[in-house]
Amino acid sequence: MTPKKPKGTRKGYTTGACSAAAARAATLGLLTGKIPEQIESLLPNGQRITFVVHEGSVAKDYAHAVIIKDAGDDPDCTHQAHMTADVRVLADSVNQVRLKGGDGVGTITMRGLGLEVGGPAINPIPRKNIEANIREIANELLQSKSLEVTISVPGGQDMAKKTLNDRLGIIDGISILGTTGIVHPYSTAAFRASVVQGIEVAANQGQQAVVLTTGGRTEKFTIRELSDLDPACFVQMGDFLGPALDSAQQVGIKQIIIGGMVGKLSKIAQGEVITHARRNPVNTQLLADLAASVGADASVCAEIAAGETARFAGERMLELGLAEKFYKALCSRVVKTLETRYPGVFSYRILMCDFEGGKLVDYV
Repeated sequence: MTPKKPKGTRKGYTTGACSAAAARAATLGLLTGKIPEQIESLLPNGQRITFVVHEGSVAKDYAHAVIIKDAGDDPDCTHQAHMTADVRVLADSVNQVRLKGGDGVGTITMRGLGLEVGGPAINPIPRKNIEANIREIANELLQSKSLEVTISVPGGQDMAKKTLNDRLGIIDGISILGTTGIVHPYSTAAFRASVVQGIEVAANQGQQAVVLTTGGRTEKFTIRELSDLDPACFVQMGDFLGPALDSAQQVGIKQIIIGGMVGKLSKIAQGEVITHARRNPVNTQLLADLAASVGADASVCAEIAAGETARFAGERMLELGLAEKFYKALCSRVVKTLETRYPGVFSYRILMCDFEGGKLVDYV
């Protein structure tokens, strides 16, 4: 018996890879008259992976196939999505593979994503991968006819509510994503990609600032505080500060506004650019040093250093009436840390809120 892989190590496959496999299975069914139970599909990274085909049907000049997406140990809102391909023969043209978006695949409404406005939210690499899989097996048919491929995702509209698509101007469904075809455990690659896309959209709309927030509460807080900014400026970066800043540098964004709470800001202050809790713990000694710098006595600083969380440090400083000074010192350290990593690239503003979304500090 094959030993079970440890939890957290099992790889999965992207929406793009599963769409390509479904398209290949449907095309093979069109050519042979029967949808296969399994299909070996080419991934964008050159690997060949066998997918189980969960549903399929063939009629004259038409075939339908479904692959259920397995995200491995990095499940997101598209885990178990029924990635569906419908392939139809077109007799009025030759050697074309025309790609369409069906139910549950988003529609592009804003420039800046590298995709045609009004077209389906199927990213360039998945597009090429879908076509490559079809051409690999249907080359002979394409010498005299063309194929139309419609990718759909039943329930994709509801899945999209858990993504950043609406902010990116992608409506009515999910995006078909993936650069390698593989989702690595805990990489949250789709989220990382959407962060980068969000910054690119802001830049393409001529924005000079982006507001990077760590989650839903901080996003609502910053939108309330910065109501004069265009909605495209707000990018929920989650844990991906490094990729967000790298992208901002590449596209020429000049001002970085960070909205966060004490825990994530502490991670940034100590030099973390991926701020997930599974990575390095909060450096409570750094927080103790900051507390000392604003007047906390040695016994309190020792408590903070021995503590487990940044929240505890904030609570102790609040009890002493030193919270505002402490939080400003923390924000100052955040800026100093970022300036060291990106010297002369950005100007910074830090907006800090409490756990109920109330304003603590606006540091410029």
